[in-house]
Amino acid sequence: MLHELTVLPSPAEVSSAGAKFVAGRALATIEARGRFVVAASGGRTPWLMYGDLASADLPWEKIVIYQVDERITGIDDPDRNLSHLRSALGKTGAEIVGMPVEGENLDAAADKYASLLPERFDLIHLGLGPDGHTASLVPGDPVLGETRPLVWTTTNDYQGYRRMTLTYPALARADELLWLVTGADKVSALTSLLAGDRMIPAGRVEGPLRSTIFADVLAAPAAE
Repeated sequence: MLHELTVLPSPAEVSSAGAKFVAGRALATIEARGRFVVAASGGRTPWLMYGDLASADLPWEKIVIYQVDERITGIDDPDRNLSHLRSALGKTGAEIVGMPVEGENLDAAADKYASLLPERFDLIHLGLGPDGHTASLVPGDPVLGETRPLVWTTTNDYQGYRRMTLTYPALARADELLWLVTGADKVSALTSLLAGDRMIPAGRVEGPLRSTIFADVLAAPAAE
């Protein structure tokens, strides 16, 4: 996969550029096809982006937002990605389709969410961890080997939580990817992603012809 990298001075400018990018794609897609379907990841920089995006003048009633991944915890946990999505975008009028992680039968919940997914996403937003993970496709977890289910739950705790996540086959439904990457601890992972290194989970994402990365100067690989 080829990535188009844009380096920006700060995380705030990364989030602003991401919001403008999503808004532009939303307007163009709605004009062409009548609605815009996006999947959103969690994380500090994306949460900033959602705040910036909320002020955009968009036909929000024609926008559907799915989750890329979610911590398996109670509905009131402030660490829930859904909490941040609803806080930032809940009053816009967009439809937010949250991952059902509160029940005891997580396999059934994953199957239910998979049944709600569209055949194609107009855009999927992804992040990148220092260890090369994206979504909740984390190093060493059996979820990396799942080639048929669209939604799965991790076997191991990651940073204190098990996760529900879109799998590689679901990410391959994206017409376009948008990555937001910030922080000096991401340099190695971003270098590997740009090189197409399949040793990191993010390097195994396949599907779309278009992939855009906004990174701040601290995360950007050094120029040769």
